[in-house]
This record gives sequence, C-alpha cells and structure tokens, in this order.
Amino acid sequence: MKKSAYVFSVLLSLLMAFSCSRGTDAQVDVLVVGGGASGVTAGIQAARMGSSALIVEETPWLGGMLTSAGVSAVDGNYNLPAGLWGEFRDRLAKHYGGLDSLKTGWVSNVLFEPSVGNAILGEMTDAEKQLTVWRDTRLVSLVRRGEEWLATVAGADGGERTVKARVVIDATELGDVAKMLGVKYDLGMESRSATHEDVAPDSANNIVQDITYVAIVKDFGRDVTIPKPEGYDPRVFACCCANPLCINPREPDRVWSQEMMLTYGKLPNGKYMLNWPIEGNDYYVNLVEMTPEERTAALEKAKHHTLCYLYFLQNELGMNTLGLADDEFPTADKLPLIPYHRESRRIHGLVRFDLNHLTHPYDQPDALYRTTIAVGDYPVDHHHTRYTGEEALPNLYFHPVPSYGLPLGTLIPQDVEGLIVAEKSISVSNIVNGTTRLQPVVMQIGQAAGALAALAVKQGLKIAEVPVRDVQDAILAAGGYLLPYLDVEKTDPRFAAYQRIGATGLLHAVGRNVEWSNQTWLRADTLLLAGELDPLTTYYPKWANKAADRLAPVSVAQAVEVIAEISGMSAGDATAAARAAWSDAGCGEWDTAAPITRGGWAVLLDRLLDPFHAKAVDIKGGL
Repeated sequence: MKKSAYVFSVLLSLLMAFSCSRGTDAQVDVLVVGGGASGVTAGIQAARMGSSALIVEETPWLGGMLTSAGVSAVDGNYNLPAGLWGEFRDRLAKHYGGLDSLKTGWVSNVLFEPSVGNAILGEMTDAEKQLTVWRDTRLVSLVRRGEEWLATVAGADGGERTVKARVVIDATELGDVAKMLGVKYDLGMESRSATHEDVAPDSANNIVQDITYVAIVKDFGRDVTIPKPEGYDPRVFACCCANPLCINPREPDRVWSQEMMLTYGKLPNGKYMLNWPIEGNDYYVNLVEMTPEERTAALEKAKHHTLCYLYFLQNELGMNTLGLADDEFPTADKLPLIPYHRESRRIHGLVRFDLNHLTHPYDQPDALYRTTIAVGDYPVDHHHTRYTGEEALPNLYFHPVPSYGLPLGTLIPQDVEGLIVAEKSISVSNIVNGTTRLQPVVMQIGQAAGALAALAVKQGLKIAEVPVRDVQDAILAAGGYLLPYLDVEKTDPRFAAYQRIGATGLLHAVGRNVEWSNQTWLRADTLLLAGELDPLTTYYPKWANKAADRLAPVSVAQAVEVIAEISGMSAGDATAAARAAWSDAGCGEWDTAAPITRGGWAVLLDRLLDPFHAKAVDIKGGL
C-alpha cells in the first residue's frame, strides 16, 4: 500500500509539473482565433458588450491585412464610417492631423503606415478591460465539450496553454478553424448554374485570386539597390509602367506612368506601399489546402517575386534610392509579417450571399436585406493577372455593383454549434467575395461576429437562436450601419429610423453607380406616393390600402391617419405623438396639409409603430 501511495504521489507530482509547464489556463466567454482586421473588432465588440474575450494571434502584430500584410491603403466605405471601422479611421486622422492628411496616394482616401495602424489597434484593444490579447500564439487543437470549447494554444516558445470558451470566432486569414472543425466550404469559383450569377464561369474551378507580398519602401537618398535575385527576369515586370522595356503589355489600356505607379500607394512620411496589380508584385499560388510547411515554402517564392519587382524598379527604372523601409516591420527581411490574402475558404452558412442578392435585393426569394449587419460600397474587384490562363476567366476588373448590406446568416456555419466565422471565410459566392473581402467590410464582419457571440453568451442561446433584431440593435448602438444609405450622416437623429425602416422593407431604396462611386439612397427627400404604402400589409395584414390613385402624394395628415388606423390610437393621440416624433427627429415645420416625404414617413413609422421590433425576422428575412 505504501509503495502504491508513493507511486501515485510521484505520478501526481509529474502531472502537476506538466500542467505548470503548459502555462496558466484561461476561461473566457469568447475566444477569437486570429487578430486580423476582423479578429480585433470581434474581440473589442464582445468585450464592450460585457463578455470576457481572448484574441490569439500568430504574429506579434494586430490588424492582419491592414497592418501585418502591409495593405495600409483602405478600399471603400469612405462615406460609410461604420462602427469600429469609423473609429479606426478617426484615430488615424487624429494621429496624422486630419482626414485630409490620409489622402497621400491616389488609390485610396485613407493611407497610413502599417506600424501606426498596429499601434492604434493595440491601443484600442488595451483599453478594453474585458479583452485579453495573446500575440505570437497559434491554435493547436479545438474540441467541443458539452456547451464549451476546449482549445490548446502554443506560444512562440512552444509552451502550451488551454483555454475554455463558450463561443469561438474563426478570424483566421484562410478559414483554418472552420476547416479543423469540419465545416463544409467552397474554394475557387462556382459555376453559373450553381449561383445563377450571369458573370460566373460556365464550370466551377479551384482558381483563387492572386496573393501579394507587399513591400513598404522609402527614399534613403543613396543607392540601396539589393543584390540581383536569383532567376531574375526583367520581362516579368516590363510593362508594370510606361518605360522603354514595355513592348507588349498584357493590359494596353492600363500602362500608367512611372510616377503614377509609385504614388498609387504613397503613404504619410514619404513611404510607398508597393502593392501593384499591373504586372507588378501580385503572385498566383493556391496555398489554402497546403500544410504549414508547404505554405512557408510557397510564400518564400512570393517574397522572391516581390524582391524581383523591387530590383526591377531599382535597376531598370533608376529608382535605386528606394529601398525596403527599415522602420516598419519587425522582420529580418523587412517584408510584411504575412502576405495579402484576397481569398479564403468560403463556408456553407445558414445563407449564401450572391451577386443577385447584392444587385437586386428586393427581387429574391429570401429577404436578406432585412437581416443585414455590415455595409460595403466597393466594386467587385478580382485579381487574376498572374494566373496562367487568366484570359479564360470572367472579367471581374471593377465589376460595378450598388452599395449593399451584408446578411447576418453569412457568418453562421451549418452543422457546427458555438462557432462564428469572420474575415474572408463567410458564406458568399466567389464573385461577391471580390467586394466583401475589403478592409472596412471585414472590420464590420468582425464587429458583428463579436456582437453575435456576446448576445449568445448573455442570453444563453445557440448562435442561430439569437434574434436577428438584437444583433442589429447592437450594431446600431455601436455606430454601425445596417444598410448603406447616404441620405443622412450617422450622427443625424433620423439615421437609426432610416436604417430600421429600411431593414423592414417598408420602404425600398435605390442603388446606382455614379462613375467610380457605388451608392444606395433611401430617397428620404422624395415625396411619399400612395402606392408606396402597400408594403404595410406584409406587417399589418388587416390593413388595406384604399387609395384610388397610387401615384398621388400622401399628406402628413393622411400618413397620421394610416398610423392611427393600424395602431388603434385615437386621431388626436396619433397626431400628438406624430408631431412630437417629427420635432424630435428634426423633420422641419409641422404642417399636416403638406405632402410627407419618404424620410418623414420612415420617422413616423419607426417612432409610432416600431415595425422593426414589432415582428421578428428569421435568418433569411422571413417574418
């Protein structure tokens, strides 16, 4: 017995020592795997809503494509400063001295040094008491135990720690957590028969967008030409700009000057972002399904391609004083910590958002516009010029679309409970990924994921059971957009009313393309016509529109009469309530005989009938 007790004691001591060597365990409400553009916002939003959150990030930096990949030129959403994207933009403006100080290059209205973006995101995460960040930490394993996840993570020193969490958010660059957990997904292009998108290819394929190893360079005022890279071939980059070597450009209509190529990504403080798609440093490789070792080897080739491009600029174009910035990335080679991934696995979610939903939201079987949680206004932009055989692919160079709202169901995978998917791995078609992949949208995706996770924890519900309207309320409360209306700023007292009524479908908006701008307008200042009252029957089936002339303008008095009839209020009470709401929202002079605008109607509907909250919607927008 004594010998058995001794053996047990030794085994217990060894087990305790092993446990200590693994580090301190943590228990949190929300575990965010990946500290990229969506991971940071997911963690911040969950923490702000009262959940304990932990972000584990493989690199020492936060921000992913915004910072670690060096793509510090933000695409789109300049007029839609939604939520944490808007907060990040405003902090950049404060750092550099105003919004105009961010307009240093012609590709974007928001350009910044990657190191500054990383520092700002660090300040934002450090400010949240409920949020912890573990840098240089990777996920090793993840298993479901009852209502919890048990994760094993490893630090840079190889030491492992265990984390228990209620909800996990996959914010990795390539959807690796979803893959680990057996979530079904697509990779590459779907066929036209599968998505019914008229610009999709006839047959599906596994072709992904080019990646880019960005380079941040600056002028050293002396010759800093790098050694000639092995296998360097100037013909690969000959037509990156107009120069004597450019004889047969692949894109004759896009041969820009040398200055235009360089100032494309000009950053503050005299630096330049080399992320040039025209016979520049875009590089084709499909490394999504590779092992970590295979990915590392493939990315060395992508880095080599970028160094060849830099050498071309230095040696062939005479830019020999431009060299890799030595005050940006904490890497030995001065290149970014990660490449710019434009494409990932795309999960099979509770809904799939395709080009038809985006371009004609009111004509689809599912009313996904009722479930939106993020907005975007950038064209569909695919990079395939470095793929051999690119000529046979659909031409998706800035394919025009209206601005749009992204539905919540794209973040929720089928068949795996307790998991939310963010970043570029959401449930969209390959074509739509060409616009949802951009930085402001991805930041909003993360914020919505954080809100959804926090609500699931707080309400004790499964992810798919969290009411859509609760998530949307959280987004609006955090300064976000549900729909990309340009009619009023988000600080306007009418903003939330327009957003909520738009998300009911009781007023339809109009999307349009104006040159390079993709817009959507509620047409708030347009007069409300009698026929536009018809959608009320979807929410209030006992009410019928008796107007004989569907094109006749509706007066304020008639609008109040409709509200009184639906609500059961007396005419006097309805008028008093309408007048108070009108004044509070700053709708101007109260005149019952005057025709009412669509914006005024939205305010009265929202304040007096509250259809947004009166009827729940399911994940597909059904009432």
